[in-house]
Amino acid sequence: MRAPQLLVLFGSQTGTAEDQAERLRREARRRRMGCRVQATDSYLCFEPLVIFVCATTGQGDPPDNMKNFWRFIFRKSLPSTSLCQMDFAVLGLGDSSYAKFNFVAKKLHRRLLQLGGSALLPPCLGDDQHELGPDAAIDPWLGDLWEKVLGLNPVPPDLPEIPLGVPLPSKFTFQFLQEAPSTGTEGPSIASTVPQGPPSESQPFLAPVVTNQRVTGSQHFQDVRLIEFDITDSSISFAAGDVVLILPSNSEAHIQKFCHVLGLDPDQFFLLQSREPGVPCPPGLPQPSSVKHLVSQYLDITSVPRRSFFELLACLSPHGLEREKLLEFSSAQGQEELWEYCNRPRRTILEVLCDFPHTACAIPPDYLLDLIPQIRPRAFSIASSLLAHPTRLQILVAVVQYQTRLKEPRRGLCSSWLASLDPGQAQPVRVPLWVRPGGLVFPETPDTPVIMVGPGTGVAPFRAAIQERVAQGQTGNFLFFGCRKRDQDFYWQTEWQELEKRGYLTLVTAFSREQEQKVYVQHRLQELGPLVWELLDRRGAHFYLAGNAKYMPTDVEEALTSVFQEEGQLSNADAAAYLARLQRTLRFQTETWA
Repeated sequence: MRAPQLLVLFGSQTGTAEDQAERLRREARRRRMGCRVQATDSYLCFEPLVIFVCATTGQGDPPDNMKNFWRFIFRKSLPSTSLCQMDFAVLGLGDSSYAKFNFVAKKLHRRLLQLGGSALLPPCLGDDQHELGPDAAIDPWLGDLWEKVLGLNPVPPDLPEIPLGVPLPSKFTFQFLQEAPSTGTEGPSIASTVPQGPPSESQPFLAPVVTNQRVTGSQHFQDVRLIEFDITDSSISFAAGDVVLILPSNSEAHIQKFCHVLGLDPDQFFLLQSREPGVPCPPGLPQPSSVKHLVSQYLDITSVPRRSFFELLACLSPHGLEREKLLEFSSAQGQEELWEYCNRPRRTILEVLCDFPHTACAIPPDYLLDLIPQIRPRAFSIASSLLAHPTRLQILVAVVQYQTRLKEPRRGLCSSWLASLDPGQAQPVRVPLWVRPGGLVFPETPDTPVIMVGPGTGVAPFRAAIQERVAQGQTGNFLFFGCRKRDQDFYWQTEWQELEKRGYLTLVTAFSREQEQKVYVQHRLQELGPLVWELLDRRGAHFYLAGNAKYMPTDVEEALTSVFQEEGQLSNADAAAYLARLQRTLRFQTETWA
């Protein structure tokens, strides 16, 4: 008998779905099953046994590395027998506080059935809002999954299951070099100041930072930055609504601390080799690489570790008490305690390693890439237009910092790193970046009015759109902007007021903290209901919304529905249908983030 083969395809935006896909790979290998894990977009040829792990992003959208597959699987030309030879299961990751909870997983499951696939069991709908996180749904579902899979694809009886406490072989091996390479290998292989084609994740452009300016007042609770990059000779092209992806680095202090706790020499060089045939080494790591480069540019040591981190750490621990605690954190019964220790205070991987020093100093380097996830690029809405600034790219960055019960404040890796960059120093400060299309597409017809609702830093993509439309002579620009106080966080106030004077912009503001009763953008929309209805119903305007995803989008949709009822004399059902039609025809578009 040959060991059965399993294909796991993940669609992941923040890494959670990829982490669950890797968990499936580990569990399959323990059961002596062959298993490959790939991003969904990289594989469009189906095999007999496939598990799909997919997150839902934004307002019910598939992740970026699933979008090509999504377009392919929903082709109307695909025969209803396309997948009749395939057994499948779908594991979804979502957040029940959003209207379209696990929309991608549910829709994918239905589509695979339509194409003739045979479902091993109903889809798993992991929920971030559960007190134990998505694992509350995933743990029992996986138990049922393996029972089904092994029932249909039995493993040869002479291959016993590998016990949980025994570490699986690492994916890669480190071959340390006795001497440093004679020439530098680390910069050009991962990024370039003059790339061969349009910059991408595998070949970012190293953009010089031109300005890094705080744009919130000294009394404001948050440090928000306008950061400008020089993209001369970069081949970068973008339109309003596009986003820039930036690859951050760990701080020098964190790099030194990590190397000290693990007993690593930051200046030592190594070659990486894959243990499994057909599994490439990470494209973001040059060969050879130094330990410092690996920790600085690749390992996400300040992220909050997932349960899989504790599972592997427990396997590698030689220390009785530490191992016992790690096993407890990685067990299904220990998830509440793990949440209290790790997730609630947002404890980082580096801090956990410091809490388990005997285990940390015994970690074989070969396991570093199995243990610690890769630093992921962060996406920012582009806040400038090439028509207004042909060699520049600007972003608006809110520096993430908040307090938990831990002594040291929690800081966002990318925003803190960007805020620390000083363009005034002698050596140019360069940031690896590339551009991709965003979720907002603006009308090409010149006379179409545009209503833009962008509270806080949500206004960033609308600045790009307004600059672009003004350069093209378009005047039907209506911006609803909200912030706390006009003298503290009114981004681009002078610019908007100048455009108003020139007749290019109608600006409506909501300053929530300047009066006893809080006033938000949704209140202004209702106050100006007649104008909003006139623009949408009689002048064919497009409506755009950008900003925090928690409550604001729902509040704005409710305000719009109220306007449709009051000004358009529509019933509750007809107003909801009107809004749905605007969304379906892309005359209502949103770009929100948690």
